[in-house]
Order: sequence, then C-alpha cells, then structure tokens
Amino acid sequence: MMQPDAELPAVARVPAPWQLRGNAWIVAISWPRGGDLEARARFIAPELRPTLAGPLSLLTMVDYTSAPCGPYRELLFVPGSLVFAPRERYLSISRILVSTWESVVNGRANWGIPKDRADFVVDRALTDRISVISTGGKPICRLEFAQPRGPRVPLRTHWLPQRWLTLAQRHEARTYYYTPVARATAQFCRLIEWRCDGQLFPDLAAAQVLASVRVPQFNMTFPAARIEESSS
Repeated sequence: MMQPDAELPAVARVPAPWQLRGNAWIVAISWPRGGDLEARARFIAPELRPTLAGPLSLLTMVDYTSAPCGPYRELLFVPGSLVFAPRERYLSISRILVSTWESVVNGRANWGIPKDRADFVVDRALTDRISVISTGGKPICRLEFAQPRGPRVPLRTHWLPQRWLTLAQRHEARTYYYTPVARATAQFCRLIEWRCDGQLFPDLAAAQVLASVRVPQFNMTFPAARIEESSS
C-alpha cells in the first residue's frame, strides 16, 4: 500500500540529525480486550503482526514549523510495541502521512519511517479542525479538538528511560532504531470527533480515548538511526 521507494520524486537529501520545532496534538488510545485487532494491526508488516502487544496506541498530529527539509505536517499512528529482535520490544510507527515529498523521502532514508504524502487542512478558529486528504482527493482522517484548558505541564523526554523512547522501523530489509529527544509543554484538550478511512488509515472506531493533549510548542532532536541488516 505504501508507494515504492523507486517511484518517489527526486528531492534534496537531508541527513540526520534533525532539529525540529512545532506544535502537536497527541491522543492516547485504549483497545478493549477482543477489540478490532485487524484495524489496529493494519499497515504492520505480516512478520511483525503476531508480536503486537499492549492495550495502548498513540495517534499524533504534528505541525512542524521548522525542519531541515522545510516546514511540514504529519499524522501518525503507533499501534503498540513490536518485537524486532529476540526479546527486544520497541514502539513503532505503522502508518504516517506527511504533507511534503521532502519529508517522505528523507524520513524513509534516515529512519525507515513508512511515510506517504497527503494534503492537510488545518482550521484553528473556535476549535482545532484537521482534515487529511489523499493526493487523489479522498478523505483519510478528520480530527476535531476543543481548545485546551488548564495549566501547561512541562514535558521532558530525559525524565523517562531511554528504552521507552526508542522506536524501531523495518524497511527495505533493514531495521532502524532511533530515540528522539524533546522538551515541551502540554495542556489537556478534548477530542470532539475523529473519523478515519479504514483502507487508508487504521479505523479507530472501536478504540477508546484515554486522554488527549495539545502541545503548543516543542523542540525536538531526531538523531541518526542505528541501522541493522535484516533477513525479514
């Protein structure tokens, strides 16, 4: 379903590390026991699907206002943790859409992140409305968040064990391991609505929202990945 690397347009290569700034919405999701495993596991490689574990997933919408490849937007889904090596379990992005080809090409090359391109419409009037549309004009996902309330809570990745923050991606017979570092503040906000096309993005209808937060400003570093050759 992901567009082959050979068909991607030629863009300037921007190697890691990357320094990024922007704002985001993060949604923590719980899946009921016996829930829609097919929807959750959609876009995970077949050899990794049986290793999916944990009741939680993450849905994140990011607006990068500053990035080495130029500003861009992205919508991503982390279904849970997967086993990439014996007894080594990591979080992984199974589906991610971004607004520029520069982000697609460099995200795959630097970190093995399975990026595809889409169009984004963001309306931040009374509520925060986000629409993600395929390059063919088909609606992929619609999100609407209420304005955040309450105090801003500081977030620092160095407060957590590095193992919890390390992600892994399997791409083109390689496994990429990378650990982003970030500092930010966050406010709780209510997710009013979400709709996802089950063919182009995981269908989240069976899941329950545990919490959603608005991150009004963050600074993040994406380091160079550790890359291992894989037989899978």
